Amino acid sequence: MLKSALLVLGLVLAAQAAFDSINKDVVVKSCDRTVDLTTQLVKLQHKLVVENQGKGAVKSILFSLDPVLKDKVAYFGATFGSSDKTYLRVSETKVQSDLEKPFWKIELKSSLSAGASTTISVEVVLGGALEMFPAAISQKEKQLVRFTGNLYTFLPYTTTTQTTTVQLASSSLESYTKTKPVSLSDSTITYGPYNNIAPFSVGDLVIHGENNSPMLVVARLERVIEVSMWGNIAIEETVDVVHKGAALKGSFSRYEFQRENSGVSSVKNFKTLLPAAAKDVYYRDDIGNISTSHMKVMDDAVELDLRPRFPLFGGWKTHYVTGYNVPSYEYIFYKGDQHVLNMRLIDHIFDDMLVEEVEVRIILPEGVTNLELSTPYPMNRGEDTLHYTYLDTTGRTVVSLYSTKLLTESHIQDFQLAFSYPHRTMLVEPLILVAAFFLLYLLAIIYVRLDFSITLDEGAEARMKVQ
Repeated sequence: MLKSALLVLGLVLAAQAAFDSINKDVVVKSCDRTVDLTTQLVKLQHKLVVENQGKGAVKSILFSLDPVLKDKVAYFGATFGSSDKTYLRVSETKVQSDLEKPFWKIELKSSLSAGASTTISVEVVLGGALEMFPAAISQKEKQLVRFTGNLYTFLPYTTTTQTTTVQLASSSLESYTKTKPVSLSDSTITYGPYNNIAPFSVGDLVIHGENNSPMLVVARLERVIEVSMWGNIAIEETVDVVHKGAALKGSFSRYEFQRENSGVSSVKNFKTLLPAAAKDVYYRDDIGNISTSHMKVMDDAVELDLRPRFPLFGGWKTHYVTGYNVPSYEYIFYKGDQHVLNMRLIDHIFDDMLVEEVEVRIILPEGVTNLELSTPYPMNRGEDTLHYTYLDTTGRTVVSLYSTKLLTESHIQDFQLAFSYPHRTMLVEPLILVAAFFLLYLLAIIYVRLDFSITLDEGAEARMKVQ
């Protein structure tokens, strides 16, 4: 009976330890929030001045968002400092008293002593937070979007003063929330300052205006990285792109599109940035090579201007494949038989990109062992498989990663894959070629030297007798 009671008590304590609590001694002295609505992504920038009004030190704070925005969060990050920024460690957490609200725990660079204050910046990127309103437009009409959010920052602490600045894609506005104090200047709306805001305060913020920015979304990205120990890494990306702007109402007129330059919300082309060392670049679809692309070599990147076979209107999609080679010495580091592959998990596709689903396959050389993978953010890893190509015997190990969470340009970060590869293994394929050619020549010699005929050549016999 005592063991059961101790077991229950241990489970209760473990469950409580999994939750965080809201520190009532923390007060946000000021909050300057910027809401960027200029692209398809809604970018929220918060500059928080946090003060510890308690007696004990504070090592971390909590940040929260409206529950309706939880599934739209593509990126969350926090930094300390203005010129020399330090990225703070953040993690999702739960508060037992507010289980329905999403929370992030931000660990401060140094403990905040009693009476002290610090300034941190919090960045949140939302995907799919803009509503096309109306949902369908004709070829000549402009695209209108509507954003619905919270007038106040949804913080778990009391906020002394708050100001919100909304940056618009255009000065053409249909309507916006006019809760005073508010001011409109060209393409900027300023709300506040609002004073003494209670925790989890809610106020309607609705902005309806013109936004003809590209609403391109990568529905699926398949990235294949094939590593060769002979000095090359081949990268191929298969991309499914969907225009998720206002759907095209009616038929498409190529004549009006070219004559009147209509379809301002359509996408005619977009630019992809490849590594500076990229070479042998190709761009094709199911039909074949697309010759309307252009490539520009810059100091720090290779710019690939991709132009689909047709302009993309709302609801339209395209499918294409790009590939290139890079030298392996820039991405593989080794000491003895221990190697580390350090590359980008995903790379740039177009500005302000949003990726809904991604699969990354890393094809390693034949004979690798002791794999250790480290990713900059959580990714689901499938079972390792084998890939066979020229001269392979046992097959090449394939590491598969996939994710269905929203990814943005902020997720263009490096992964590390450590593995063991004996350098003598590189001799296997050349020896196979040498053995194959030796066997071929041996068979040729045998075939030429031996007589496999079953009839008697009388002329040859006579010549042999004369000799």
